[in-house]
Amino acid sequence: MVPRLKEKFDNEICPAMVDLLGLKNLHQIPRIEKIIINMGVGSAVGEKKHLEDAAASMALIAGQKPVITKARKSVANFRLREGQGIGCKVTLRRAKMYEFLDRLISLALPRVRDFRGISRTAFDGQGNYSLGLNEYTVFPELNPDKFTRVQGMNICIVTSAESNEAGLELLSRFGLPFKAVDANEQN
Repeated sequence: MVPRLKEKFDNEICPAMVDLLGLKNLHQIPRIEKIIINMGVGSAVGEKKHLEDAAASMALIAGQKPVITKARKSVANFRLREGQGIGCKVTLRRAKMYEFLDRLISLALPRVRDFRGISRTAFDGQGNYSLGLNEYTVFPELNPDKFTRVQGMNICIVTSAESNEAGLELLSRFGLPFKAVDANEQN
């Protein structure tokens, strides 16, 4: 079964991007290459259970087992030792990537409190977009009774776009709810 956003990309977004950017080759069309989800769990230094809970919640959100990230250096002030688990991350590609993006756009972001859209300026200059969520309980896969601790996450959407404008156009066609442009910001 082909994910809904993959079909949308093939049938609607590709032809529109060819016309918009004036491309001659279909392989030049900007596309989403991967989505990286990262959780830094600073409290895992004192309480190992927090890291285990974060990894379990990320496995439910992403649909695959996360990798535990380890500290590279020892820092005495933070009671941190080299090799100690301090976070987890997942890299999504192909079908799982499109499924996660669909759930993020249609289910999770609308559940964020006081949501008015995501920033248009969080691009890195190469067309890649990063956003952060203050709490991961906005995903409906998680039972709020089981995961009571508030934990944030970072989501990085890596595209093959060569500019921020092309990346913004691609992601807005996928349906990411960017903030409206104010007349004051354009000047």
